[in-house]
Amino acid sequence: MEEAEIILTFDDNRLASLVFGQYDQNLAHLERRLNVAAIANGNRVTVKGTPEASELARRVLEGLYERARQGVTLAPGDVDGAIQESTLQGTLFPKAEDAPVPGLTAFDQIATRKRGPVRARNAAQNAYIKALKQHELVFAEGPAGTGKTWLAVGYAVSLLEQGQADRLILSRPAVEAGERLGFLPGDMREKVDPYLRPIYDALYDFMEARHVDRGLQTGMIEIAPLAFMRGRTLTNAVVLLDEAQNTTTMQMKMFLTRLGEGSRMIITGDPTQIDLPPGQKSGLIEAVRILDGVEGIGRVTFKEQDVVRHDLVRRIVTAYDAASRQEPAQDRR
Repeated sequence: MEEAEIILTFDDNRLASLVFGQYDQNLAHLERRLNVAAIANGNRVTVKGTPEASELARRVLEGLYERARQGVTLAPGDVDGAIQESTLQGTLFPKAEDAPVPGLTAFDQIATRKRGPVRARNAAQNAYIKALKQHELVFAEGPAGTGKTWLAVGYAVSLLEQGQADRLILSRPAVEAGERLGFLPGDMREKVDPYLRPIYDALYDFMEARHVDRGLQTGMIEIAPLAFMRGRTLTNAVVLLDEAQNTTTMQMKMFLTRLGEGSRMIITGDPTQIDLPPGQKSGLIEAVRILDGVEGIGRVTFKEQDVVRHDLVRRIVTAYDAASRQEPAQDRR
């Protein structure tokens, strides 16, 4: 089998070490994903593998170096994103001389003051960001770890910072794992906060803590359980409903009809993680079916291969998905 060897030398030793990762973990991840050998020595890396894989690895490393130069923190997940991006570039620009400038890649991005540019890590996230920018109402379905909620909060914060929205309203149904609010200690806020913690975490990721706290005090940012939405018309706001698979049909209809002038809605959920009582239909599944093809509504579906958390999470989700496909066959025996 033909083998190619490519030697890359980066100008800045510090940036090169960021690209390679702590203990060269990013290079090790690249080796596993592309089946190449990548050996670092100072600011130089030697890549060996098939000509196609070696060339792809070169584009990935150059793209990662450009991101590091822009101040982006790199992790193995960014390596995955760069691989998908570079692969897409290869189909768009088959000749090397037609290739775009490193860093000016095919995937879309959002930007906030705290984090700077956040680029999609895979084709599904890219489609999601494009849908968020194009549609007033977007449904995002898929397993945990695909970035549905995190990107939605980031996009909402970017609109707030650009003055395209006056308020962020972030909501979840308070029904999970069979628990009931009445059995939890404390007042209503203390009862509800644990359900909304992932949204708080995402907010603090994209905004300075003092800005989040001030926004919560002034009402510019509102985090509330779904039940608090009834009877309201939400204007000039970005409204996010997370864990929407746990809404009933009536709750989902109520929520959708809150949309007011100048507002955008983002609805995220995982249809495989429904915690409603047996026999109760999921409002998310019903809404996606009923609203299929309605103009102005975007829909993005994430798969297990789109998980962008720890690589082990991806394998766990894939294993559970495979097991769920086998169960119906076993039940027929």
